Amino acid sequence: MTDPVVVAGAGPAGLTAALDLVRAGREVTVVERDEVVGGLARTVERNGFRFDLGGHRFFTQVSEIARLWEELLGPDLLTRPRRSRIVFHGRFFDYPLTAGSVLRGLGPVESARIVASYLRAKLRPVPEVSLADWVVNRFGRRLFETFFRSYTEKVWGIPCERIGAQWAAQRIRGMSLRAAVADMLRRGSGGQRTLVTHFRYPRLGPGMLWDRMRAEVERGGGRILLRHRLSKVRVEGDRAVAVEADGPSGRVTLPAAHVVSTVPVGVLVSALSPPLGGEAAAAAARLRHRAFLVVALVLEGPDPFPDNWLYLHDPSIRAGRVQNFRSWSPDLVPDPGRSCLGMEYFCSEGDELWATADERLVEIASQDLAALGLSVRPRVVEGHVVRVRDAYPVYDDGWTARLETVRA
Repeated sequence: MTDPVVVAGAGPAGLTAALDLVRAGREVTVVERDEVVGGLARTVERNGFRFDLGGHRFFTQVSEIARLWEELLGPDLLTRPRRSRIVFHGRFFDYPLTAGSVLRGLGPVESARIVASYLRAKLRPVPEVSLADWVVNRFGRRLFETFFRSYTEKVWGIPCERIGAQWAAQRIRGMSLRAAVADMLRRGSGGQRTLVTHFRYPRLGPGMLWDRMRAEVERGGGRILLRHRLSKVRVEGDRAVAVEADGPSGRVTLPAAHVVSTVPVGVLVSALSPPLGGEAAAAAARLRHRAFLVVALVLEGPDPFPDNWLYLHDPSIRAGRVQNFRSWSPDLVPDPGRSCLGMEYFCSEGDELWATADERLVEIASQDLAALGLSVRPRVVEGHVVRVRDAYPVYDDGWTARLETVRA
């Protein structure tokens, strides 16, 4: 084998690249800072209970990807029903929205105000600079304030007015109040949902797929170095020539004819040697990420709700979402007399929430769960905390220009 390739990061993108390269006969080494593969989509196991970090639905219209999943997982790739709801001020709303849940939750007067707000926005749209502008133009100010602002600002930690409209156009394109109402009517008459009603999911969580992908890479002659942090990418001219990584036994140097990077852009830029110019380095340093943490609560008794997850839009509750892991796969919860929920909190690495002790985080999650009316504190018998760095790039109002500076 010739022209060795180093892949930085053993998440889904890095592992899939490594598998493709190994199958093409290339010499591949993957370096990963964590002790397990899977990156942000790994599965964590505590005392037999498994939980997904964020909830990762498997859905694709690309036949090549579907074949790969089937090849690696076979009968362990389940088909699961999708159900999620929004919780707002103690009321539950179907997601995607249904006419019945909106009317029951908001009442006819508030529903009429939302329609009037939507019509005003259509008559007088505003220039689309921010996410707030983009959503208001398509849903109206009143629905934006009810269902969009609180949750979005929990996730990103900045006002919606500071998030670029480009992000909204990319992530929620094709959605509007008109489309949502049309979708309600189709579903009411037996039509199809805009969002998928079922998804695929590995029986023991996403980590099951990445573990098997890792085994295939190693079976094909590739190496995966866990607990190795990318330290330096040596460049000569316009080509990479070597990668250095710090591991448990010290620094290793890996020859490289090519480097595939799946790590945060700022991490890659800081490792380049010689370094990028001042303008590019400064732009990369300002590309920020949000972190999040999962507090997995093991409860006595049956599942407190049937959904895969609930979006928690109520600003008085610190958690942003809560997962019901048994609804993803029954085999994630080994004890039929207990349930396991994942309370998710969005934060920034090093802030107050990130630095809070695990015991206190379990208390906060238990209080938030009780505030939802889904549980009382004596039911919580076990709690586990997992912190996730660099979970989401922050799409603030300057990220596109900074990224283009780095790319150039």
